[in-house]
Amino acid sequence: MLEALGYPTLDALINEAVPGKIRLNRPLNIASARSEFEVLTALREIASQNQVFRSYIGMGYSDSITPPVIQRGILENPGWYTQYTPYQAEIAQGRLESLLNFQTMIIELTGLDVANASLLDEATAAAEAMTLCHGLKENRNVFFVSAACHPQTLDVVQTRARALGIEVVVGDHSSFVFSDKVFGALIQYPDTYGVIHDFGQFVQQAHAAGALVAVAADLLSLTLLKPPGEFGADIALGSAQRFGVPLGYGGPHAAYFSVRDSLKRHMPGRIVGVSKDSRGRPALRLSLQTREQHIRREKATSNICTAQALLANIAAMYACYHGSEGLTRIAERVHFLAEVLAKGLTRLGFKVREPAGTRYFDTICVELVGQSSAAILKLAEARRINFRVIDERTFGISLDETVGERDLADIWRIFNLDKPAPFDAAQLAKEVDASYPGALRRTTGFLNHAVFNRYRSETEMLRYIKRLESRDLSLTTSMIPLGSCTMKLNAAVEMFPVTWPEFGRLHPFAPLRQARGYQTLFQQLEDWLSEITGFAGISLQPNAGSQGEYAGLLVIRAWHASHGEAHRNVCLIPTSAHGTNPASAVMAGLKVVAVACDQQGNIEVADLRAKAEAHRNELAALLVTYPSTHGVFEETIIEICEIIHANGGQVYMDGANLNAQVGLCRPGDMGADVCHLNLHKTFCIPHGGGGPGMGPIGVAEHLVDFLPGHVVVNLGGENPVGAVSAAPWGSASILPISWAYIAAMGGTGLTLATQYAVLNANYIAHRLQDYFPVLYRGHGGLVAHECILDLRQFKSVTVEDVAKRLMDYGFHAPTISWPVPGTIMVEPTESESKEELDRFCDAMIGIHAEIQAIESGRMNPQNNPLKNAPHTASMLAVENWEHPYTRAQAAFPAKWLEDHKFWPAVGRIDNVFGDRNLVCSCAGMEAYS
Repeated sequence: MLEALGYPTLDALINEAVPGKIRLNRPLNIASARSEFEVLTALREIASQNQVFRSYIGMGYSDSITPPVIQRGILENPGWYTQYTPYQAEIAQGRLESLLNFQTMIIELTGLDVANASLLDEATAAAEAMTLCHGLKENRNVFFVSAACHPQTLDVVQTRARALGIEVVVGDHSSFVFSDKVFGALIQYPDTYGVIHDFGQFVQQAHAAGALVAVAADLLSLTLLKPPGEFGADIALGSAQRFGVPLGYGGPHAAYFSVRDSLKRHMPGRIVGVSKDSRGRPALRLSLQTREQHIRREKATSNICTAQALLANIAAMYACYHGSEGLTRIAERVHFLAEVLAKGLTRLGFKVREPAGTRYFDTICVELVGQSSAAILKLAEARRINFRVIDERTFGISLDETVGERDLADIWRIFNLDKPAPFDAAQLAKEVDASYPGALRRTTGFLNHAVFNRYRSETEMLRYIKRLESRDLSLTTSMIPLGSCTMKLNAAVEMFPVTWPEFGRLHPFAPLRQARGYQTLFQQLEDWLSEITGFAGISLQPNAGSQGEYAGLLVIRAWHASHGEAHRNVCLIPTSAHGTNPASAVMAGLKVVAVACDQQGNIEVADLRAKAEAHRNELAALLVTYPSTHGVFEETIIEICEIIHANGGQVYMDGANLNAQVGLCRPGDMGADVCHLNLHKTFCIPHGGGGPGMGPIGVAEHLVDFLPGHVVVNLGGENPVGAVSAAPWGSASILPISWAYIAAMGGTGLTLATQYAVLNANYIAHRLQDYFPVLYRGHGGLVAHECILDLRQFKSVTVEDVAKRLMDYGFHAPTISWPVPGTIMVEPTESESKEELDRFCDAMIGIHAEIQAIESGRMNPQNNPLKNAPHTASMLAVENWEHPYTRAQAAFPAKWLEDHKFWPAVGRIDNVFGDRNLVCSCAGMEAYS
């Protein structure tokens, strides 16, 4: 490849491509590479420092049982976890069907009309609910939050509200009086102390005052309790974690979000919907995408980019496996055991809180009557059990599906000062009435669709999971050359620890002394990321790149406020930026001012300088991506940072393209003050078909004290901006992936990986430049780690045609029409071999030949392999082939396809039809088909 590019060595290529003034002229100070065996041995030692207690802490987190067929078939299966967000829907029908199942499950359990395909966590979903309501009631500015919501939810909501100037009123829902200033309310069902309230009258009062109501609901409880939609809620949200997803010390978990029909176009996140393909057959796709941040940019009310697709798929399969009856049995058992537990504690002389007219589901509050809380906690620790300490006289105990009679006996023994209780669960069970009164009881059916009633045996579930997997192109099939997405190898050694119980079964609010292994891992990872980025401090809390952007901008705003400059609210953003950037700026309470780019794709420095000086009294930040979204190392980046600093602003660097920097240059050295790191790109956390992701931020020394805090766990810092995620360390259980990647590579290996990423991108640009012009180049005519190929010269063929035709060659398309319409952006990463790069280039060259045939009139301009792509197996099986090209040209345009062929599951999907006829549940799909 170097010979083709005309460079004698890899170093010579890098010296030409990367501006010398930003180069890191020393090796990374990270230990040398380790073997896979050494990495796993070291991680085993770290994991052994974690203590897996039985945690009955609750607060929205419950231990759960992941059915082994789902754990092995999805969570541990690269055919599922290496998929990308399903924008190319024809080769993503499997996960789209599973996500449609998830949406159906949520719609039916919550009793509302439309659900999305997951959000990041329950707390951020609550913040999204607040901003949705505020967007519909812009002349109002007060949001009520019940004091009985989970504390981490309140923390995240208040963080979001402060940035937007929203007044949050926290209080008792039963005494709150609505005014014409209140635009919405958030209530917890059951509440954080386990109490189930009848919220019917509260919702009526809210609606009478013109306010909307969001309900944060425990999903399992909704199998027994009246759904929020039935007592008038406008929005329901919460976590699907207890549907088979491990605790993971806080994540990743799939949040859910559902709304009544009139709110569907304002709902954040992805929505899977039903459309039809080129032959009129039902096909799935992402619907109503014009709502999303990458389209609406600064007009968006949410910056949600990725979500938690992999975890949503686990929860959906859990529901398919158990069905309505199985879920109800689990819920009834958990509730029954909670009643039995309460009965026993009462008999031992303790007071179990049960306010008049209320009941509980799985959580009880126990008040001590003369006993010592210290003694009880000591006995609990001896039996490796955690309770929630509400105050010095009150404990919370939340049960889950893993609990049995032995666990109840252990709890009673603890409260009986280490003496066996003078009764057992079987005796007390005869005295318990676990039914709910009519006002609270669910009477409507749910999950009656065939998909929730067909797969009861492991054999059938295994085949269903495999059948869906076979419809999706993942990294197990071929390279996924998506520009700005960094679809690199997720090595098996990195993935092993994710399902170790020492990482997977810890409650996020367990005492820190039980999570010493995690603390060791966090500290080492933070130290490594600091060295890689050149920053003084790291926060691991943001659980997506979008949340990292938001957190970083909040830190900048807090720093300005600490200097008496809270009025600084202008954020400069280049026109080439990803849509998440302006959406994040608006969420952080900033005003977006666009900065022009020149014909070479670089920031126009003169325009930047003029706008920085024009807004010098209000300038808060510049939000810049490096290398640029045009795929080049801009030579003026240091000057750009100096301009911003000279005018009182801070520089936020979007870390989306950090894969071109590691070991070669560092954001902190260039002058950036903040940068978020996409661990799901550069540091090997898999994309999971649309999540999970992680977006930690690194900050310069002067910003360290403002890093996100947490109301439940003290994270240090003098002036934290508040929580941006529900859990203190975000999606902690996937951080071992990035730890393992860095440990295995070492400093030299990380640098070499970056060099190969740049080499591979330039090799592709070189091979394809005579067919598709490379739109932007940097110094020496080179690109960074990705290149933009221009297709705008073609008259009869669109970028979408090329994307769909690549499916016939067995490839996922590169990023299309972004950042420049009519182009494709290719990022091969360092993981791909020359053979795979050549295969992709040969496919593109073959497509170019077809385009030439169409443009010259040798092929029909409408009835040709590109316009009809992709071609499915069933399309070829028809008796009468009515196209002017052969079946072989349609489905086997390259020789290698005869050895192995990936078949798209459906023909080209009609996007317009899907949006005009929105169907987003499998019940609806059945009626449609």
